[in-house]
Amino acid sequence: MNLLRDHDLARAFDHASHTYDRLTSLNPGYRTGLRRSARRLRLPDEGAGLHLLDLGCGTGASTRALLEAAPRARITAVDASAGMLRRALAKPWPARVSFLHLTAEEVASAGEGPFDAVFAAYLFRNVTDPDAVLGSVRTLLRPGGRLTVHEYSLSGSRVHEALWTAVCRGLVVPLGTLTGDRALYRHLRHSVAAFDTASAFAARLDRAGFTGVRVAPVAGWQKGIVHTFLARNGPSPASGATTTPTPAREHAQ
Repeated sequence: MNLLRDHDLARAFDHASHTYDRLTSLNPGYRTGLRRSARRLRLPDEGAGLHLLDLGCGTGASTRALLEAAPRARITAVDASAGMLRRALAKPWPARVSFLHLTAEEVASAGEGPFDAVFAAYLFRNVTDPDAVLGSVRTLLRPGGRLTVHEYSLSGSRVHEALWTAVCRGLVVPLGTLTGDRALYRHLRHSVAAFDTASAFAARLDRAGFTGVRVAPVAGWQKGIVHTFLARNGPSPASGATTTPTPAREHAQ
């Protein structure tokens, strides 16, 4: 299995940053899915007075989705890849959006926050210790703060596994090879296969102390491959409170 971690993964994203937006634009529904997941935060009053964290912002597609969902909020966007951040910073942003070069693990000790909501897109399958990052997210979120995770997390169906493998072999890895980024896109293929199923990641959120955990599929060809996970920052794990993850109904937004 060809997985990249930590500095190796950041360097791979640095190298791929100049073609990343072009390649993701070939994925039908890529940006629509991000916008839908950001809207599922259901932030009041267009985010007025709220401070939001885009954790693993990449070239800014998730930041743009968060800004559209909460145009009056203050947004801090962070990423471990300097190359991806340069691409994000080259785009026009209002003054209330800021970008920082930090890993997910570094944010909690960087003096940022607290945050009213955290949006994490395509992040958790790329971190070495997802449980540790979830713990950091809880320290960054205000009590009751909202978390939305938009992630490649297979349903567990063999049909969806086969579809993902076929798309990677026939399109994703060949295109990545053409741009000189074969290692990154092979990582993409295998990291999805190795990551939690949707139900397993929901259970991971529950164990981490998040409450009201819900799971919703994205629409289109990625249904069963990409999911939105919704939760709130619950009481301290010492309280012993637990919740049961439940599926969310898919609805048009």
